[in-house]
Amino acid sequence: MKTPLISSEELAALLTEETNVVLLDASPATNVSGLSSDLEGLQIKGARYFNIKNNFSDRESNYPNTIPSAKQFQEEARKLGINKNSKIVVYDNLGVYTSPRVWWLFNTFGHNNIAVLDGGLPDWVAHEYATEQASKKRVPLGNFIANLKEFNVMNFSMIKENTESNTALVVDARSAGRFNGTEPEPRAELASGSIPCSINVPFNDVLVDGKYKSKEELAAIFNPILAEDKPLVFSCGSGLTACVILLASKLVDDTKDSSVYDGSWTEWVQLYKEEDEEVTEEIAEEITEEEVIADEVEELNQAEVNKEEVLSDVEDLNEEKISSEEEE
Repeated sequence: MKTPLISSEELAALLTEETNVVLLDASPATNVSGLSSDLEGLQIKGARYFNIKNNFSDRESNYPNTIPSAKQFQEEARKLGINKNSKIVVYDNLGVYTSPRVWWLFNTFGHNNIAVLDGGLPDWVAHEYATEQASKKRVPLGNFIANLKEFNVMNFSMIKENTESNTALVVDARSAGRFNGTEPEPRAELASGSIPCSINVPFNDVLVDGKYKSKEELAAIFNPILAEDKPLVFSCGSGLTACVILLASKLVDDTKDSSVYDGSWTEWVQLYKEEDEEVTEEIAEEITEEEVIADEVEELNQAEVNKEEVLSDVEDLNEEKISSEEEE
């Protein structure tokens, strides 16, 4: 694909011109952003369902939407009939929400021939292009090969180190309230707040009516950020909407080094709390050990004092005995 974004008109033309186009429907079953669609159960004609949660996330992870292994991604992509030369277009039924995550996943596993449908299913329907009721399709097994670009993915240790080195700029896609700690997280067990040294660009700020803003409008948002002489790391609640603003930044400048903190705030707040608790326990243990040592030293000192008192008493007795003997 020439760009990471394609319009409904461009997609309609592409489907008549090309035979190796694969349409992927990444519509989420649920979301934590409070968004809803009136197009449930509808898909673009010929689309195949891309199940992020169940098939394209690490099944062993404690955190939602974690990137899967290259082996898992390759196997699941092949089941969808995706080949090494496939031209992929991905969309969702909320306009632009989960589809950029799929775009990022394929890029991260070495397949750049993919674009996001701007405006998603709502825009396609508004243009009265062909749709159908969603159904599972049987397709020939593909020959897709996954090659992980490790530099596209950041983990907790890297982000923690960056809070001290400040070598990369972390850009958080959550709402301002969640970022500033003035609104609760949608995941009730998590505190709100932000990663130290990060900045906030809510994902809704780069969209209008479910589509990306113009390049000029996006440039006004991202030029000050792109001007920083630092690679960019995109974060959010669980790694989904981070990809929305990552793609937006690429529409302005596709040369900037960028990655996603895959665990995002969900991982950060839990692991940081665990580390903090461990440090507190270690400090408490050190204090207890110091107190024990101090008690032992005090006991030794007291024993030494007692010993000196006994010796003094013995000396006094000896002196008394000598004096008595002299008097005799």
